[in-house]
Amino acid sequence: MSDFHGLPTAILKNNQLQLEYLTTAGPRIVGLSFRGSPNLLADIHDISWETPYGKYFILGGHRLWVAPEIPEITDIPDKSGLQSLEFPGGVELIGEHEPGSGVRKTLRVELDAAKPIVRLTHTVLNENPGAITIAPWAITMFNLGGTVILPQPIVDADVNSLTDIRLIALWSYTRIGDPRLILRDDFILIRATPGLPRLKIGYSNTANWLAYWWGGLLFRISFDLLTDATYPDRGCNTESYCDERIVELETLGPLEILAPGAASHLVETWELQEGLNASFIPEDLKELL
Repeated sequence: MSDFHGLPTAILKNNQLQLEYLTTAGPRIVGLSFRGSPNLLADIHDISWETPYGKYFILGGHRLWVAPEIPEITDIPDKSGLQSLEFPGGVELIGEHEPGSGVRKTLRVELDAAKPIVRLTHTVLNENPGAITIAPWAITMFNLGGTVILPQPIVDADVNSLTDIRLIALWSYTRIGDPRLILRDDFILIRATPGLPRLKIGYSNTANWLAYWWGGLLFRISFDLLTDATYPDRGCNTESYCDERIVELETLGPLEILAPGAASHLVETWELQEGLNASFIPEDLKELL
């Protein structure tokens, strides 16, 4: 057992990966290293703000939120009440019932026995007396200094090229001319450099993956895509945020009307590797990373 700024933690590892997660708060993953590398995940435990339910600490690392982003249902303190249930090869982290949102969040973490692969199942359970419309939202915060890789659709939806192929959402504080943004037909890159204002971009990702290249390591998230579903933020299932301290990879599940006792799920698969020899990274893109 160890701790993250006073919060107890435990370790899940194989010969390739080591994950550190909180055992009494969250559900949160606060540490991730590949073959002894430094922690890839950001640590911003000093950032907090007041809410009607007490002080919310952003902490860093990986967390489960809900969309749409409304402070009264998203910014719910989670520094106590967690149940941590270990099983062979993984752990299930069950948060307490949240006032305000009326939901309970669970994160199931399954580490491959030998490969640098992690499967994360995010579950949002409606414990309200009535139905709610909500989506699970997985946020992974990284240290600056790398490059976000966002694949873009390049194939027309119809043979006559009469329909659009992509939608990109920009938040009000994002500037089109931001020097961190590289816009290509096949990829959008975000160079996560410090000292610049906030930036956030989202879109409908039909490639089902996104990645972060940092310190010689390639971190890739893949996820399931439901083509007929309605997603938050003008149809975004993928988003990325960057500021002067951290950069985020975010995936979102579809908006669903959950009856009392019903749950919504979002599954991510994390894969790590050294170098840029992955088949999904074209040669000319490697020159920009």
